[in-house]
Amino acid sequence: MADVALSLEGVCKQYGDFEAVRDLSFAVKRGTICGFLGPNGAGKTSSVRMMLGLSEPTAGQITVLGGTAAKALDRIGFMPEERGLYRKMTPVDVIVFLAGLKGVKASVARKRGKEMLEAQGLGPFMNKQIRSLSKGMSQKVQLISCLVHEPELVILDEPFSGLDPVNQQGLETVIRDLAKRGATVLFSTHVMQHAERLCEKVVLLTKGQKVFEGSLKEARAAAPRHLDLEGALGAADLMALPGVASVSDMGATEDGAHLWQCRLHAGQSAHEALKAAFLRGLDVRRFEAKEPSLHEAFIVLTGGEADA
Repeated sequence: MADVALSLEGVCKQYGDFEAVRDLSFAVKRGTICGFLGPNGAGKTSSVRMMLGLSEPTAGQITVLGGTAAKALDRIGFMPEERGLYRKMTPVDVIVFLAGLKGVKASVARKRGKEMLEAQGLGPFMNKQIRSLSKGMSQKVQLISCLVHEPELVILDEPFSGLDPVNQQGLETVIRDLAKRGATVLFSTHVMQHAERLCEKVVLLTKGQKVFEGSLKEARAAAPRHLDLEGALGAADLMALPGVASVSDMGATEDGAHLWQCRLHAGQSAHEALKAAFLRGLDVRRFEAKEPSLHEAFIVLTGGEADA
């Protein structure tokens, strides 16, 4: 298991009578970007706290970088959902202080911190107090603080929350760069678009239980494909095509035809439906087969739960 950075086996977390996490098992290989996904209240934050050793599991076992989280703390970088920085300190001083807790010499942390602040466009603000920075700037400082000691495993809890689109894109670049240098990244989110662009693997939770673990391709396979057809077509003709589960009239086109969206049964290819439409002489003027998004797969796999 030397190639595994993080593994959970049968992990449960009980708060009184409430079971926040139930029989959770999954593994993340080194150098992988893994999305830890689920609606709000699915048990993501409770699971992350156990991975970090901040909370003990009621049952089960967690292995972090080959041992316990307590023994690997200096090799882990963590950015919590609830941001917290010393508001009267400067970004440089915050970074040096937090890096010192991970065993990094002040001179090394200061040099790395300044370089990372410059790279994130915060050079002019590195000696200003945190309280004078915008929310986006403060979040960048928090991110740098969790990366300055060059961790092997990086855990980010809802890292895109509160960021504007430009800063979200910048954070995605940082995450990709971490994986390129060999770090393992696990980030929790309920926004599927980030996971779709970044992840090699996703783990989906709902109501404290894992409902899926695998690749993006495998996740999407759980949701139905769509086939868009344009022409002088009727709903009854389209419903009679093989594999079609439902049809939706998307409106008239400029030439008086209609655009229809055919929702196919899960696992059904658009090829057979399209082939049948032509063989039956239906007036198809344009067609487009669409793969399901991760968001659509998420809704199917979590039984319709979605708040993104």
